[in-house]
Amino acid sequence: MSDNTAAIDGAANGRSAFAQKLEAKLGQKLVRLDETRGEITIEVLPENWLAVATILRDDPELHFEQAMDVCGVDYLSYGEVEWDTTDVSSEGFSRGVEGEGPGRFNWANRPRNTHIPHRFAVVVHLLSVRHNRRVRLRAHCADDDLPSVPSLIGIWSSVDWFEREAFDLYGILFEGHPDLRRLLTDYGFVGHPFRKDFPLIGNVEVRYDPEKKRVVYEPVTSVEPRVLVPRTIRDDSRYEQADAERKAGAK
Repeated sequence: MSDNTAAIDGAANGRSAFAQKLEAKLGQKLVRLDETRGEITIEVLPENWLAVATILRDDPELHFEQAMDVCGVDYLSYGEVEWDTTDVSSEGFSRGVEGEGPGRFNWANRPRNTHIPHRFAVVVHLLSVRHNRRVRLRAHCADDDLPSVPSLIGIWSSVDWFEREAFDLYGILFEGHPDLRRLLTDYGFVGHPFRKDFPLIGNVEVRYDPEKKRVVYEPVTSVEPRVLVPRTIRDDSRYEQADAERKAGAK
C-alpha cells in the first residue's frame, strides 16, 4: 500500500496513517489512542509501560529516540469547578462556592462525572528526530494510595531528573530508578506539593530559632488558609458596551 493510499484510508477511518501504524504495531498493548488537532496520545497499562516504550524507541518506522519530558498528573477533581453558574442569579455577586474542589473531598468520594479510572498518571513526551514526529505516552497508576510505574531510565537515560521531579512533586514511584530522591524540595519536606489536595499554605514552615540557634520546622501558623476559586468569563452586555466605548475612544 502506498503512503497516499494509507493516508486516504486513515482519513476515512478518522485516523491518520501514522496513528493506524501505531495501532497495528502496539496491538493488544494499547488501551486507547487519541488523535486531536494533529497530536497523538497513546495510553497503556503500567505492566506494558516498558514494552511499549521499547517498541517506540527501537522500531525503525517509529524511532522515538528522545524522551523530551516526563511529568506526573493528578486527576483529582478533573473536570470539576466550584464556581456556581446554573442555579443562582445572573448578577454575579451571589454566585458562590460549591465546595467540591480539590482538597475538600478524597478520591474515593470524588464527583463521578468523569471517565478517569485512577487518580495519578505518568505522561512522557517523545520525539523522533529521524521522522520529525512527536507522540505522547501515558499510563494511569494502578494504585491510588501508592502510585508507581516502572522507570524508563534504562530506555532513555534523559528521564533521570524528570522522574525524580515527578516523584518529588506528585509522590509517584518509579520502580528501578537508581537514585529516586527529592529534587526540588528538601529532605524534610512533608507531602507532595503538586497533588491537588496539598494545602495551598503548605504543611510546615521553616524559620530560624534564635534560642536554638538553628533552623526549625513547625506547623504553619503565619499564613491564613485560603481557597482559590476559578471564575468563568461570560458574555455580558456591560462588557460589550465597555469594549465598544474603548474602541471608539481609541479612534
